Amino acid sequence: MKTNKLERIKAAGWEVGNAEDFLQLSDEESLLLALKLSLISAVKKSRIKRKLSQIDLAKRMKSSQSRIAKIEAGDASVSLDLIVRTLIASGATTRDIQVAFKAS
Repeated sequence: MKTNKLERIKAAGWEVGNAEDFLQLSDEESLLLALKLSLISAVKKSRIKRKLSQIDLAKRMKSSQSRIAKIEAGDASVSLDLIVRTLIASGATTRDIQVAFKAS
């Protein structure tokens, strides 16, 4: 946020924070959320890099295109395990997975 906008917001009596503050997340919850988002991003990047459609990736997973769409959208019903398995099925290398972990 630009400094002058931030100053105006504070001058109007509003408090400025981040999502972690607003949602009252613990440090562990924040880290887990960042990791999950990083892995979700890696799934989509890996799929696109290998020129796979969501349908192609779903076939590799023996799943459905809508499930892949939910994974890429960060749907809350998607487990961390499923995200990692999808990343592997997309053809991601060990290096790709390490980069995703470090990005979180």
